[in-house]
Amino acid sequence: MTLTQHPHRRQVLLQSGLLAAGALLATTSSSWAQSEKKASTARPVVIAQIVDASPAQQDVSKDFLIGARAAWQDINLKGGIRGRKVFHLALETDGSAGSVKQALDTAVDHVDCVAISGSAGHRVAAQLLDASRAGSANLAHVAPWLQGANTKLDDKTFAIFTPREAQIAYAIKTLSVMGLKELGAVYGSAQDFNAHHHDIEQIAATLQLRLYPFQAGAGLRQLGEKMTASTPGVLLFLGGTPELADFTQGLEQQGRQRYVVAMSDVNLQTLKDMGAARGTPIIATQPVPLATAALPLVRGYRETLARLFDEPPTALSLAGFIAARFTYEVLNSVDAPLTRYNALAAFQKRSAYDLGGFQVNFDAQGRNCNFVTQSMLGRDGRLIG
Repeated sequence: MTLTQHPHRRQVLLQSGLLAAGALLATTSSSWAQSEKKASTARPVVIAQIVDASPAQQDVSKDFLIGARAAWQDINLKGGIRGRKVFHLALETDGSAGSVKQALDTAVDHVDCVAISGSAGHRVAAQLLDASRAGSANLAHVAPWLQGANTKLDDKTFAIFTPREAQIAYAIKTLSVMGLKELGAVYGSAQDFNAHHHDIEQIAATLQLRLYPFQAGAGLRQLGEKMTASTPGVLLFLGGTPELADFTQGLEQQGRQRYVVAMSDVNLQTLKDMGAARGTPIIATQPVPLATAALPLVRGYRETLARLFDEPPTALSLAGFIAARFTYEVLNSVDAPLTRYNALAAFQKRSAYDLGGFQVNFDAQGRNCNFVTQSMLGRDGRLIG
């Protein structure tokens, strides 16, 4: 089972929104490019968002984009940034280097674009970081979905989400506190194995957990079916939503109850909509508050989402909402003409912000690592947390 075989209405929303943005860009960019190269207060502030719509990452990107779109629409309804409306320019890529470069060039060539905000998923965000280091763009790269802790940031990238290694450490430590002595680690692909197995082995050794690694090989469903009675009852899963759906379908052929702990790229709402993972409780670790939390930011997110979109709250759309809100707070503090230079200078201050309960405090490595939470999709299909 794959996402492309089971399209959800949110995918249609993503695609239609991107097409609309592309159409608007086509009609406006030529006339704006002929105008003066200096930003004008009469024109909207342009915020670009570059997303990966490839099958492997579309599930992350579509929710991330919905949350950001909801935030920007709400900001515009309340007056925009210092009285200027925001044109939220969503640019779709297929995840390839050429496609990402084309999207970046489009953002750079747009004279009123002052920042790239909320790039997703991780592969696209990492490619944009590489381009920023190479000097391909003098734009602030704000709140990208960068999941690698070992990724060295430059002075134009402002990461506010806890990276995956810290999420893994949190998940494993939580399990060890519960008295767990052994743990299985299931890698959805060779790429996931190469990216994470060293960190997982080190964390497990530190916590004195016996680790059993599993790689998909011929297929994840087959791997799930081949689990034996001696396989650990708790499995850490490194991979995306489609891969997890396949794996849990294999697990359902067995009688033994297991728990699967997944990372932030897994979308529990999509798993629920697909009817996957029935009979296997799945815990997702995420770098944002719970979508059901009573924090002012999260209450505002739920209210805005319900008012503007017919969509259920999810961790990933909350992340997109937070990315946009952080971008807004910094840009709204600029007491000068809102140019690229002034916008970048404002982000480079790396000031602390309280976004209604979500704290942004950059560390010495230029990262914000405050939030790690967990939600669960139970055996009965209910989302908890």
